[in-house]
Amino acid sequence: MLTPSMEDYLEKIYELMKDKGYARVSDIASSLAVQPSSVTKMLQKLDEQEYVTYEKYRGIVLTNSGEKMGRAMKERHSMLEDLLRMLGIKEETIRVDVEGIEHHVSPQTLAQLYHLVEFFQSYPDYLQAFAKYRQSQSPISAVLEFEAHSEVE
Repeated sequence: MLTPSMEDYLEKIYELMKDKGYARVSDIASSLAVQPSSVTKMLQKLDEQEYVTYEKYRGIVLTNSGEKMGRAMKERHSMLEDLLRMLGIKEETIRVDVEGIEHHVSPQTLAQLYHLVEFFQSYPDYLQAFAKYRQSQSPISAVLEFEAHSEVE
């Protein structure tokens, strides 16, 4: 069973390998803002579960299952970013929210979110209609901020 942290590593390794053709411990560490020693420990765990082949000072290779899982994590991440953009969320908020959402949504919910994103991509007129509707509504963020502030007091 993969932990959220393992999923993040596989996604990052997959991304680096697609972008650069390889993934080094130092590249993974800097892109995930962790220590190289943490990357090494995680690579050993991923190697034990046969998602990567890792030999110290030799390099990292994704296994077939590691590549499939890494691609799935990247696709999930991208889909959630697309969904939040469609909802009009600001980019800086999208980055934070996707990290919070992606590991805590059931497979059933994810499947339906994929369908929703695909629907809006297939029918941009509906997405435009939703955007107009959203603009016509009172700003709910002020209501949510007020509620959060009231709970603190």
